[in-house]
Amino acid sequence: MDLKEKYTELLANIGFDEKEIQHNWLELETAYSKKSRYYHNLTHISDMIDCYETYLEKLQFPNEILYAIFYHDYIYNSRKKDNELKSAEYALSILPKNISFDNQLVFDAICATQQHQHNVIEDINWLIDFDLKILARDWDEYQIYFEQIRKEYRIYPDFLYKPGRAKALKHFLENESIFQTKEFRNLYEEKARMNIEKEISLLM
Repeated sequence: MDLKEKYTELLANIGFDEKEIQHNWLELETAYSKKSRYYHNLTHISDMIDCYETYLEKLQFPNEILYAIFYHDYIYNSRKKDNELKSAEYALSILPKNISFDNQLVFDAICATQQHQHNVIEDINWLIDFDLKILARDWDEYQIYFEQIRKEYRIYPDFLYKPGRAKALKHFLENESIFQTKEFRNLYEEKARMNIEKEISLLM
């Protein structure tokens, strides 16, 4: 099932009508396909959905988490620090009225992808881990990832970007763990830390 089919099925299940689904898909596709998006694009969403489908049976609120995946980077501006909040607000603003859907969970889940801190709601921890799985890719793929991130921040010269990026990466290493679920820690923690340490060394 491709992204559009997955999205259409989800929105139909939530309670959107056909016209709304078509309109919202075009808006979503346009947002994630902007030329400024080298990493935070539909490929990233697709990768997260692959994770989602692998661990679907672990989720108590699959529709809410899938909806949060589609919208967590809907608004993305490298100059701003409120992208997640704005994305969460937008995601809720287009929901039909009087539906059986946990709006607060969606809002909290999208906002949680900013700090990537452990959450009391386990479904949100899964979402965070889906978002960060890129950190544990093989080095060649990880290198492509951080080069894409650099392009998204190309407005900043190296003397600003490099210390900022290193600080963000060190923040991951300072946490007790990068990943929030036991499954992801067991599978990916060691590899992610190695990649991050290697990238930091390249930034110095």
